Formats: sequence, structure tokens, C-alpha cells
Amino acid sequence: MQTRKKIIMGGMNKLRHSLAAAMFILAAPTLAEGPEFSIGGHISPQSYPGMSLVWHDEFSGNRLDSSSWSHETGTGRKGWGNNEQQYDRPENTQVRDGFLVITAQSGEHHSNAFTSSRIVTRDLQEFRYGRIDVRALLPEGQGIWPAVWMLGATMPDRGWPSAGEIDIVEMVGGEGRENTVHGTLHWGQGGGHFYEGGAITLPAGKYGDFFHVFSIVWDENSIRWLVDDFQYFEKSLASSEFEAFREPFYLLVKLAVGGDWPGNPDHTTQFPQHLVVDYIRVFQDAP
Repeated sequence: MQTRKKIIMGGMNKLRHSLAAAMFILAAPTLAEGPEFSIGGHISPQSYPGMSLVWHDEFSGNRLDSSSWSHETGTGRKGWGNNEQQYDRPENTQVRDGFLVITAQSGEHHSNAFTSSRIVTRDLQEFRYGRIDVRALLPEGQGIWPAVWMLGATMPDRGWPSAGEIDIVEMVGGEGRENTVHGTLHWGQGGGHFYEGGAITLPAGKYGDFFHVFSIVWDENSIRWLVDDFQYFEKSLASSEFEAFREPFYLLVKLAVGGDWPGNPDHTTQFPQHLVVDYIRVFQDAP
């Protein structure tokens, strides 16, 4: 999600299975001082053949698990490299009723017009290969940019993009764009920045209507991107230029406001907006 440009599409595909088969509607929970939402949508299994669950966060309790997550605060350099408009702070993260809720708010803070949160597992939980499932309900609105992604743990030595970036899911809010999510790979070679990815568009509705499960399946040969277990893009890692993707990576979850890719909010954007995550699970090949 750093120094983001318009991605190269790896083919625009539709979800081919019926949404009706994947969705069930339950009563909407009320989060104190938080959003109300439907918890209907796709649910992934808690196990896969030949794989073991090696780490997960179901976001139970009433606070972020400090053994797995920390906050990155402020704006980074040039809005985290993307000219984002928010100031990230812990106060915009909540864990309640079994959900992680990151809230983007309007209101000036340290000369920024908006606030939000950015959380990372750096130095706490790092992974090399496996399947990662993220069940999430996405926000909406012009200039709203939710993302769950990974950065190479070698970042302090290699820097970005040489350490590598795996975008599990991103969406750029705005009319006509909230039915599409993106998965992208960023890498560097010889001082250059390269990126390639795919996108998938719902046959009806928006990604803010129901929960969906956004996944990658990653091994030494390739990375595959899926939504609700439907694969929409695959990138080969066979070339030596992808050596960074044979090293450990850490997770990041973020709700950005504005930036080079989505553009800034306008008069149509309503605040607050919420990125709601039900769980994140990491599976790896069983020993």
C-alpha cells in the first residue's frame, strides 16, 4: 500500500458462484459507540486438508492483542508514501463483540483533517508461506481506502519495494468502484518498482453489504488471490527477481482516507466510516 500507482490488471473476473448460497442474515449487533452492521456473508472453514492453523486472531475481548499487534501512528513520510490525508492513532481502533473495528473520522488532528488507524504485526508475528483468510466488511465513500496487506520483514535492510509487498485486499471507495477489490504484488529489482495484480467485481451489490473472505495462498512458486474461495488472480514467483517472497512477511491492517489512488473525500463522503474485521487466520502445510 506504499507509493501506490494504478495497478496492472491480471484479468477482471466476476464471482461465478451465487451470493445467495454464501450469505445468511443474522441480527445486526450493536457496538457501543460504534457501527451497526449485518454479520451475514461468507464464512471460511476453520481447517484445510494438509494444513495446520498456526496463528489467528478472532478479535475476542475488548482490546487489541499486544502480543500480536502494535500501532503505527502519525502520517509517515508523505502520507505513508501515498499522500494519504489521515493521522493514524490508536484511539480509532476498537475490539468489541468479536470484531476489530477501525474507524475513519473527520475532524482536525495535528493539522490533518481526518483520523484513522494503522496496525501491524511487525516483530511480533511474521509468516513465510501458507494460506491467509481475512473475513471483513468494507467501508464506502469517495476517498476511502481500506487495505489488508503484508510487507517483507527484511524491510529495515532492503527497504521498499525491494523487501516486497503482498496486498491481500484493497478497495478504493467512490461511486462505481465499491463492487471491486484488488490483490497486488509489489517488488523491486535494480532500483526499480514493479507491480502486478488482479481485481474481482461482484455481480451485484457492494463489498460493504456483507462480509466476504479475502485470501491468499502463498508458496515458493506462486501466490494466488481469492474472494470467498474463488480464485481470481495468480502470480508466479519462479523468477529470481522474486527472492524477497521466500522470506518472512508481517501483516498490516489500515483504513486510509485520501491518497494518490482513491483521490480525496468530497461532499458525498460520509463520516465516520468503518473497516470491520471478523477474523484473520494463517494456515501452513502440516509437518
